[in-house]
Parts: sequence; structure tokens; C-alpha cells
Amino acid sequence: MNILICDDEKEIVDAIEIYLKNEGHEVFKGYNGIEALDIIEENEIHLVIMDIMMPQMDGLRATMRLREYKNIPVIMLSAKTEDTDKVMGLNMGADDYITKPFNPLELIARVKSQLRRYTTLGSIAEKINVFKTGGLVIDDESKKVTVDGEEVNLTPVQYKILLLLTANAGKVYSIDEIYEKVWKETAFNPENTVAVHIRKIREKIEINPKEPKYLKVVWGIGYKIEKI
Repeated sequence: MNILICDDEKEIVDAIEIYLKNEGHEVFKGYNGIEALDIIEENEIHLVIMDIMMPQMDGLRATMRLREYKNIPVIMLSAKTEDTDKVMGLNMGADDYITKPFNPLELIARVKSQLRRYTTLGSIAEKINVFKTGGLVIDDESKKVTVDGEEVNLTPVQYKILLLLTANAGKVYSIDEIYEKVWKETAFNPENTVAVHIRKIREKIEINPKEPKYLKVVWGIGYKIEKI
């Protein structure tokens, strides 16, 4: 597998490279977020180990940019141990988190775990027509929706609404926008129509529809799929 290590401390990058190469991985090296994004753009990278604090572009911003077009696993690396940093990294799209100084064996174990998950899911990051947030995955090629690995059966309209929101996770769509993009006609008092479909979708994808994890209402504006 091709793994990118990005840290502004060259000694750390070189040390991690040794362990990864001993495991048979091909290693790419970067020293700031901008370099990391350039390497990912130009090469087939299967996993990223990304430090948080770096010059020019830090790991948080780089991960956020990366998540706009790639779903490859990201392990955040930082000397900080505060929970806020961990939460911020995970909210930006990181898959795992390890603090420096770290046990090399633990890092390798985390790398193996993330690569196993990535390949088990069929390398979904490399599929243009697959959209994922958290445990919610939509394969638009096969029209298949799964939540935590369990297939969900949706009506065609429900599927179109969920696809629209998931493909643009984090973006809020007004009720009129949802209606016009899904029904392909001008909206005229579509509130009840859209609300009914939203409720049905929640019943199928949420553990607790009254406290949704994915499909959120933004009061006075519309709906969005949470970017997880």
C-alpha cells in the first residue's frame, strides 16, 4: 500500500518511514499540508499519517480540504493530548488519532486497522460514484444504501433526496431547493411533501429518528446531511 507521512519534523517522518517500509509499504513524504495535498493529487495514496501542527497549512485544514474529494483513511498525529484537539481532528474528517511520543507498534497496528477497513469497503474512496459520511454509504452506481454495513431500502424519491444531501454533506438545502432538484419542477408550497419524505428517510437510516445523527434540520433554512 502507498502511505503518505506528513510532519514538519523530518526525524519523525524518517522514523515512521522505516517502520512502514519494514511492513512492505511504499512511503511518500511531505512536510506541510500543501505538500501533502500535492502528493495526494499526483499519486495513488491509500492512507495518510498527518501531523496537526505544521507551517503553511496545518493538518486540520489539509484534512478538511482532502475530504472534499477523497475518503482515504487519515491518522492524525500530534504532540497535544487535549480532547479538544482530538475531537477537532475527527470532526475535520480524520479516521484515527495518535499522540506523540507514540509506540511504533501501536502506530503500525492502527495503520493495519485503517487499511483493512478501507480495503474491506472495496476502496470506496476510489469510486467516483460512492458517497460516505460516518457509517452512511451510498453507491450511486448500484443504487445501494448501507448504514453501518446494513442495507437500507428506499423509494426512488427517498433515494434521490438522500443522494443529493449526502453527495453534498455539510451543505444546507432549503425545502424549495430539495423539491426542485429532486422533482425537477418549480416548487409551490412543497413543505409537507418534502417533510414526509424526510421523516421516512430518517426512520430508515437513523437509530433514533427523533435525535438524528445524519439527517439534520437547520431551523428556518432547510435540511442537511451531517459531515462526519
